[in-house]
Amino acid sequence: MAAPISNEEQVFITELGKRITSLRKDAGMTQTQVAQALNVSQQAVQAWEAGRRRIQISILPAVARVLSVSLEDLLGEEAEKAARKRGPMPKWQQLIEEIDSLPKAKQKMISEMLSALIAQARN
Repeated sequence: MAAPISNEEQVFITELGKRITSLRKDAGMTQTQVAQALNVSQQAVQAWEAGRRRIQISILPAVARVLSVSLEDLLGEEAEKAARKRGPMPKWQQLIEEIDSLPKAKQKMISEMLSALIAQARN
């Protein structure tokens, strides 16, 4: 039976899963392709991406190679270092992330509204 997971570890597992999903999509790969390249099941990749399963440390370098990224990028080290340097997430970054989660049509509408407001502010 696996040891209990701390909240901090669960956050890391979830964030790592999100990064794997994003990097996989950026690489134009499916979960099945990643699974085949790593010699694991597609269900394992799916569970990693969903943050439902811990990924073995020993496989992380292979995951990075398959996704054509550095281990630091896979683990989010650069983003983490930058966040520590600048402190809490700026409000603008938070707003951008919220907008990014909206449907494309709403994103376009917000973009047009912001462009108009910026143009007006410059006058």
